[in-house]
Amino acid sequence: MIDKIFGQVLKKLRMEKGLSQEEFAANVGLHRTYISQLERGLKSPSLGVMAKISSGLGITLVQLMTELEQKQN
Repeated sequence: MIDKIFGQVLKKLRMEKGLSQEEFAANVGLHRTYISQLERGLKSPSLGVMAKISSGLGITLVQLMTELEQKQN
């Protein structure tokens, strides 16, 4: 369940930045298919990947986790 929610949060934040999966993946040094799998809740990101993602979104890791926590409730 948490993987699906993380994916929803990631997609929302990425789209708010106006970035495609391909653009975002290139910006953070990950593969587009991996971003797709994260957004669909098929993969669980490591802490290192979450740090890359938050940096690529221009937010802190704490802000990313806050978004995730708010979506859970």
